[in-house]
Amino acid sequence: MPTQTTFMPPICGSEARILSIVNHQDPIFLPHSNINPHQIKSAFACALHMHQPTIPAGHDGSLICNLQYMFEHQGEGDNHNAGTFAWCYSRMGDFIPELVGNGCSPRIMLDYSGNLLWGFQQMNRNDIIDNLKKITCDPHYNRYVEWLGTMWSHAVAPSTPIPDLKLQILAWQHHFASIFGDDALRRVKGFSPPEMHLPNHPDTAYEYIKALKDCGYRWLLVQEHSVERPEGGGLYHDDKYLPNRLVAKNSRGESISIVALIKTQGSDTKLVAQMQPFYEAKGRGRQNIGDISVPSCVSQIADGENGGVMMNEFPGGYHPVWYQIKDSGEGVVGLNGTEYIELVESLGVKEEDFPVCQPVGQHKIWNAIGDDISPESVQNAIAHLQENDHQFHMDGASWTNDLSWVKGYENVLEPMNKLSAMFHQKFDRAVAEDPSVTQRHDYQEALLYTMLVETSCFRYWGQGTWTDYARELYRRGEEFCK
Repeated sequence: MPTQTTFMPPICGSEARILSIVNHQDPIFLPHSNINPHQIKSAFACALHMHQPTIPAGHDGSLICNLQYMFEHQGEGDNHNAGTFAWCYSRMGDFIPELVGNGCSPRIMLDYSGNLLWGFQQMNRNDIIDNLKKITCDPHYNRYVEWLGTMWSHAVAPSTPIPDLKLQILAWQHHFASIFGDDALRRVKGFSPPEMHLPNHPDTAYEYIKALKDCGYRWLLVQEHSVERPEGGGLYHDDKYLPNRLVAKNSRGESISIVALIKTQGSDTKLVAQMQPFYEAKGRGRQNIGDISVPSCVSQIADGENGGVMMNEFPGGYHPVWYQIKDSGEGVVGLNGTEYIELVESLGVKEEDFPVCQPVGQHKIWNAIGDDISPESVQNAIAHLQENDHQFHMDGASWTNDLSWVKGYENVLEPMNKLSAMFHQKFDRAVAEDPSVTQRHDYQEALLYTMLVETSCFRYWGQGTWTDYARELYRRGEEFCK
């Protein structure tokens, strides 16, 4: 018999209900925002990314969160930081009420992987969950906090099998709603890609954006070097501080678009820990979109717990900024992503007016093809460019842009794709005939292992223990997908 998990995360089974909750066009922050977009010159938006992988390293090989492993093996590596990490996952639930209580108007965006949310539950860390609930569900505080959706198991999009993109996105939405409620999920309209990874293969990028839009997302955060202008080349400098319209065209010539906020390059953790986006915003002013003047916005994301600077310096950097804004009257404010987009649109700007960008490298493909767009011509153009242009690749781009997420990881990617194929071969027809199949335990177990094998950590850390974890997860998943 396949290995059983002791507590299944709620990752599927209510697809129709979840999609009915998230697919709406109602404003989220605009009705409650205390910011007048006519009276500010610039803004900044900071996000904290939190993740710990699920690993088969508990008692008798049970699935546990890596945070739990850190607590249980304090002498290994930097596992002594486990307690500090746990505090980092919880502390915004203290910081926001304190600042609001002192008359400040703070902002923060939060991105927690499904693995980590499940880990809190497995460890019975209700203290962390309750602290997050306070700033997520209490209307006194949730206007200052924006949750960003993500892939449930921190899968990087370019190497995730295309059919699993929507499953990963929906799994996170299921899990988030089960903890924080349907109304909180209804307010999640921005998406944070794991490792800031944006697919640049035309078909993968198209399906990725289509899955995001199908699941109700209005915008996503992208790294500036992962996109280009339609005519090629990097973004114009000023366009990095405005909402962009990210357009993806597939090999059949179909186009789709979504709003993108641009994360600028830099040492992410240090920038956010020391609140550099605020200081950069002080040097920015208003810009025009068409003939409409709008405030610019500096967008940035960092690991919320990883590294000494974030663990130790963030509180001392975060708090003073909001008191300075409260007292200065300089016209520089903190905003969250959806709030910024809604404020810009309230000035009369439409989504079609935003600067246009596309995944990096696609200009070369479309330039080589011309008007003869077909799956065959795209495939041939990609093959020709890969052979003749050493700067061209279809690995996507991320905030670890010097690191390939494909080369050297064939021993993980091959079983990952194989397990995904087995999963879909076993269940897709059954789900199409009867959607309630997703409520069955065997489906849930198979989906869980399929997604866990796709966790980025099993590649990021190279060969060794982490890829051994992936092989074991694959072995268990294979039993459920036979």
